Amino acid sequence: MPCYLIDYAKRGDSDEQAMRMADFWLTEKDLIHKLFKVLAPRYQPHPGKYTRMLQIPNRDSLDRAKMAVIELKGNPFPPLIRPQPDSERTLLNQLLKGYREDVKRAARAPEGTAV
Repeated sequence: MPCYLIDYAKRGDSDEQAMRMADFWLTEKDLIHKLFKVLAPRYQPHPGKYTRMLQIPNRDSLDRAKMAVIELKGNPFPPLIRPQPDSERTLLNQLLKGYREDVKRAARAPEGTAV
């Protein structure tokens, strides 16, 4: 819903429909001022796509529900870190690959010979 509210707020606080939507959806009335005076000017040049959704780990110990966080783009807080998938090219994976090759080479070498 934040996307639609921002679109309405970009019309300005003099727009009656925008004020009605903000009044209906924002239960904390002090946020109406923030919507029109802070968020709407920040996203005025953007045509849309104000949010980003990031999946976070499931709640394994409770009900295994899928969890996500919705983040406004361009917020003043540090962005949420996206988990990087394991890749064959990461340093850790390259070191593990080299270690496994060394272990295999040592297992194939006859006893008493240097590897």
